[in-house]
Amino acid sequence: MKVPASVEGRERVRLFCALRLPDAVLDALEAWGRDELSERVVRRANLHITLAFLGHRPVGELDAIAAATREAAAAAEPIRLEPVRYRETRSVGMLVLADEGGAAGAVAEDLHQRLEEIGVYEREGRPWLPHLTIVRFRRRPRLDPPIPALGPFAPSDAAVYLSRLSPSGAQYEVVESFALGG
Repeated sequence: MKVPASVEGRERVRLFCALRLPDAVLDALEAWGRDELSERVVRRANLHITLAFLGHRPVGELDAIAAATREAAAAAEPIRLEPVRYRETRSVGMLVLADEGGAAGAVAEDLHQRLEEIGVYEREGRPWLPHLTIVRFRRRPRLDPPIPALGPFAPSDAAVYLSRLSPSGAQYEVVESFALGG
């Protein structure tokens, strides 16, 4: 496991598990965001589909979290996602994704169960929603952009991420990534 050099001992780190996107999807999202969105577009390196947000966890839990993510990724059936609508909350704009056959939802469910079993995760009250956060804002702009013409796509892999907060926005770093379907 690649633990960042700046993380040592019993320090706590902010972690999440996510599906990563292939370069062609990232290219299309980058161009779409530049052309269609006037707000603070999420930069390419931070685009992902969150499976589980873990918050601040002790560094010593990283191996178990990575193992749970590896096992859930290995058990994954082929995933096909496609943007179906744009949605805003009070602080983000997202593309909601259709999950053909429910394979992404099954990976999220499997991972949630594994993370709960090792005591590092508590499910949210609402069901998991496959989505891509694409824009962040302080005041809801009520955008109505056309959906990007991505067509169906498959995530490239799953990963455990380290998230560092900074005044310029969160910085995400892949700690370890895993192939989907073994």
